[in-house]
Amino acid sequence: MKEKYYVTTAIDYVNAEPHIGHAYQKIVADVLARWNSLLGKDVWFLTGTDEHGKKVERSAKAAGKEPKEFVDEISLKFKEAWEKLNIQYNRFIRTTDEDHKEVVKEFIEKANAKGDIYLGEYSGNYCVGCEAYVTERDLVDGKCPIHPGKKIEEIKEKTYFFRLSNYQDFLLKLYEEHPEFIQPASRRNEIINRVKEGLKDLSITRTSFDWGIPFPLDDKHITYVWFDALINYVTGAGKDKEYWPASVHLLGKDNTWFHTVYWPAMLESAGYPLPKVTYNHGFISFNGQKISKSLGNAISPVTLTDKYGCDTVRYFVLRHFPFASGDDGNFDEEALVNRHNTELLNKLGNLVSRASGLIEKNGLEKTENRLQINLQTIKELFEKYEFDKVLNEIFAFIDKTNEYVQEKKPWETKDKKVLYEIADAIKQIAILLSPFMPETCKKIAKQFNFKLTLEQLNEPLIISKIKKQDHLFSRIENMIEKPKLNKELEIKEIMDGVAELKFEDWTKVDLRVGEITKVGDIEGANKLYNLTIDLGEEKPRTILSGLKEYYTAEELSGMKVIVISNLAPRKMRGIMSEGMILAAVSDDDSKVVLISPSKNDIENGSKVC
Repeated sequence: MKEKYYVTTAIDYVNAEPHIGHAYQKIVADVLARWNSLLGKDVWFLTGTDEHGKKVERSAKAAGKEPKEFVDEISLKFKEAWEKLNIQYNRFIRTTDEDHKEVVKEFIEKANAKGDIYLGEYSGNYCVGCEAYVTERDLVDGKCPIHPGKKIEEIKEKTYFFRLSNYQDFLLKLYEEHPEFIQPASRRNEIINRVKEGLKDLSITRTSFDWGIPFPLDDKHITYVWFDALINYVTGAGKDKEYWPASVHLLGKDNTWFHTVYWPAMLESAGYPLPKVTYNHGFISFNGQKISKSLGNAISPVTLTDKYGCDTVRYFVLRHFPFASGDDGNFDEEALVNRHNTELLNKLGNLVSRASGLIEKNGLEKTENRLQINLQTIKELFEKYEFDKVLNEIFAFIDKTNEYVQEKKPWETKDKKVLYEIADAIKQIAILLSPFMPETCKKIAKQFNFKLTLEQLNEPLIISKIKKQDHLFSRIENMIEKPKLNKELEIKEIMDGVAELKFEDWTKVDLRVGEITKVGDIEGANKLYNLTIDLGEEKPRTILSGLKEYYTAEELSGMKVIVISNLAPRKMRGIMSEGMILAAVSDDDSKVVLISPSKNDIENGSKVC
């Protein structure tokens, strides 16, 4: 019997359309599913949409639609996006599915039979964005740390509770005996410290709105969206739940608490075995900007795939972001274009094109000699979720093969055995690259007459008629357009719930006069300058600013500017930017004018008030 492998993603909330942040996680899951299929495992891959809760109810009302009509439309857009990205899931679950409602009912009844559910009253701060209560300790300046633009609501209601407090010792023992359960380690340490502080019982029903699964113990209540949503992994585990427990849950770091505290406690209460791993990755920004509605269509997986190609987008997000670290990443279109042209086109594409042309002219002859990639290293890197390093290994082998071509000069020697070695190397490359770039590798396999299986990795290449085909990749010219931001919407998102700016809020912003003392370029960045700015401090500041389209280095050098000096530092292009320069921007972004003091004799570091 084959070993089972069950991979899940977070189910996406349908209050808005899919973006590249959602896509990143699904691509990772698809790569894991394809890789484990290559290893000969019986794979089940679940993804889907989370469709209940107050936030959905409000979004549907704002759109002038009934909740079911609204979620049907948005859910379909997620399906269409994953189809574009060649995401081959086994089931797309929706929490409005009838079988899910039945599993939620059974799950609650089992937890109740264990004595873990009781009726009580809850009052607290509720964030509609999170669909969760936020403790006083977690509030930042009275706001949710995840959704600072959303108004916190004070809610008091009768509710059923789950006895989460009973599971503190169980959870701490789980983390100690199975450290692999929470990955990466940085997330595990955060959770352990919080659980050690103690756990409060979890409110698992709502009465203040109607859009949800009826609570089986009391028809006046509906099931809390998070309690309902987490159970999707059990519902979706095959026809008879035969794939449970999950091998790995993939989720964003904002979901870590729910999946590593609530979920294992719930499963233990209801008598289910626990998933083996929860992997909690970082967030994705887009061209240096936080993903938001104001970016519009620019962040759509469909738009990006149409623009650059499915396999290029898949390759880029797995090569560019070190998934295993759990760090945040930036989907930088300039970096994508650069990697496509230099790595995919120049290295892989040219190797296949060159080799196939030489083989068409000269043919092949078998030999025992071979270039050989280190499969064991790749297996070990996959086990550690180090996808960027897997691709580093594969592309190091592509480099080695290209160097071998240059060394042996088969265009001069016409050596059929050397060409066989090169064709065999291309076979290995395509097989191991196929989870990342399935369509590209399918084309290579068809052209060179082999199957994309690990069994074929060390099998002799079948000698057949190989013809040169069209290039696998075309050069991407600079198609990057500066996103046209919806200023009104962007401001609304920032100010949502803020009637007016209070004086004490304004006093938190520290504006200072600074002098640009050095203007540097950044490798691969067409719009950014690396500016050194004297703020009258002991050490000059480094600030990255997208001014290349509007100012020359000579114009900027020596200019006095106004700087937000207490802005949290942010890493861009591997460089820490330590502030922001103020500028006036025209509505269509065509003009950017830096704001400067009217006289230059003001001292650097002077406060602007």
